[in-house]
Amino acid sequence: MSLLRKLFGGRPATQGASGDAFPPPVPDQTFYAIGDIHGCAEKLRALVDHVNAEDPHAPLICVGDYVDRGEQSAEVLRLLMRLPDTRPGPVVCLAGNHEAMLLDVLDDPQRSGSRWLRHGGLQTLASFGVAPGGSEDRTAMAARLREAMGDEMLAWLRALPGWWQSGNVAVVHAAADPWLPIEAQADSTLMWGHPDFRRMARTDGVWVVHGHTITEQPHISGGCIGIDTGAYTGGPLTLARISADGVTFEGV
Repeated sequence: MSLLRKLFGGRPATQGASGDAFPPPVPDQTFYAIGDIHGCAEKLRALVDHVNAEDPHAPLICVGDYVDRGEQSAEVLRLLMRLPDTRPGPVVCLAGNHEAMLLDVLDDPQRSGSRWLRHGGLQTLASFGVAPGGSEDRTAMAARLREAMGDEMLAWLRALPGWWQSGNVAVVHAAADPWLPIEAQADSTLMWGHPDFRRMARTDGVWVVHGHTITEQPHISGGCIGIDTGAYTGGPLTLARISADGVTFEGV
């Protein structure tokens, strides 16, 4: 994998979406966040190696959407599960909506299977060596996938948290309701979004780092830091370094 490249850097603006003063992000300690991975194992490995070389004790947070669309979902999940054993710093993997869709298929394949397959599930099945079968065979498909994934991986997926916070910086997958504290957010909001997110500034001074919505470049505005730059489409997989000195981005 080629060397990382600087995507954007500098201290974020201190204005909220409404124009009112917004305090700068001040985490309790420097941490790193990785955007939506979507089966891009080589890009993920390059970013992890970079963080481990630069600051191995810093927390590393992944914002979710590890599976679907890209070609290496199985390898991504195995790599993420091993990460806590390969670095001294904390590793936190959040739940994304694609993890939710995958679990929905395993729990109710007849209702959820076709939708998942339309949104990248075929690539995930292929990465585990599982054939989709016909539309009448979704239950058998789910059983084959469940066996290929194994109990340990399934338990890991079901235990993924919805958010993580350090100082006045929270990390989620998709969004946060600006009217509610981070700890009171609904799982559906954290994983799928909220109509007022990025339209209304939070009043508690908490910055929200998120993925889910693809942008050409990572962005900082109105108390939000977006880091989904479409890794599976050929865009970079983005790494944000967030500290009391500001926010910088790199990608590979």
